Amino acid sequence: MTRDANTMGLALALGRRALGTTWPNPAVGAVVVAPETGTILGAAATAPGGRPHAEPQAIAQAGAAARGATLFVTLEPCSHHGRTPPCCDAIVTAGIARVVTALDDPDPRVAGRGHANLRAAGVAVETGLRREEAARDHRGHVTRMTLGRPMVHLKLARTSDGFAAGAGTERLRITGPVADGAVHLWRAHADAILVGIGTARADDPSLTVRLPGLAGRSPLRIVLDSALRLSPASVLARTARDVPVLVLTTRSAPAHARRALESLGVEVMPVPAEASGRIDLPAALARLGERGLTRLCTEGGPRLAEALAEADLIDTVTLMTGPDPAGPAGGLPAVGAALARRIGGFAVAEDRVLGRDRAITYERSL
Repeated sequence: MTRDANTMGLALALGRRALGTTWPNPAVGAVVVAPETGTILGAAATAPGGRPHAEPQAIAQAGAAARGATLFVTLEPCSHHGRTPPCCDAIVTAGIARVVTALDDPDPRVAGRGHANLRAAGVAVETGLRREEAARDHRGHVTRMTLGRPMVHLKLARTSDGFAAGAGTERLRITGPVADGAVHLWRAHADAILVGIGTARADDPSLTVRLPGLAGRSPLRIVLDSALRLSPASVLARTARDVPVLVLTTRSAPAHARRALESLGVEVMPVPAEASGRIDLPAALARLGERGLTRLCTEGGPRLAEALAEADLIDTVTLMTGPDPAGPAGGLPAVGAALARRIGGFAVAEDRVLGRDRAITYERSL
């Protein structure tokens, strides 16, 4: 692999570490190097909350050595004025001679203007290096810009004979500790975790990140709850002041239930409903996109997975298969007909063994 490709690999790794912390802005990685030797002069990722951007941080680290240097960045530098000046201006002012980017930014405020502005200022610009990896890393940002909603990563665990839940009332334990650790890492890299009220009531989950040193990376927790059946005594409601909880409901939900949840710090947001009274999922995800959410990890059960699949709202699916069967009594199948059709049109992005379990990730074409 060439030196340029390796340097872009570092920028991609830096950006990946920031996933889940920068919304509504993308998690960008940037590296400034000396043109002759490839010595790293500065390296940074988008800061938590989205500001400052990666490029000015890396340039500041390089200082005067940035003049004549090369900047590697995972996404086209911004060219518009927001709360901070455009990154393009910082690049030109610093005297960067060459910029190498992995991916064009579909944000209509940028969309090629960043590259054009740099070229107009005399900066050499090269694009597309390790594009596919960057497109995967920035999928949430791209989905929000092009479809108006966050990307959806669906995670489902199933027994070796294909069930997500047993026939009885006892919760079925499917995956082991290694797979559970991977799930917590996905949570840390998500802007929010989404479950339905069925899962919230049956499992009473906390939906936090419980990996050593990463508790502060617990994302926003979202519950789809058309009738506001989430109990004020639930773990989610009782911990809402520690880790934010957003309940998406309908306008017909009881006012007293809303007041009870809001008194605990839960945010309740009405969204459009279908004729059946259920939450309109495309409209709900559009509202989340308006809030700036880019990466949504859903850990609900098969019913929510099937509804998302029917609405064509899934971008990535990870099926985690444990080694043990549910047994002759069976239970609730993990993969319904609509989800099976979606997976059939996706490509296998990853196939991993996680301890005693196997995790296969399928994704919509980039």
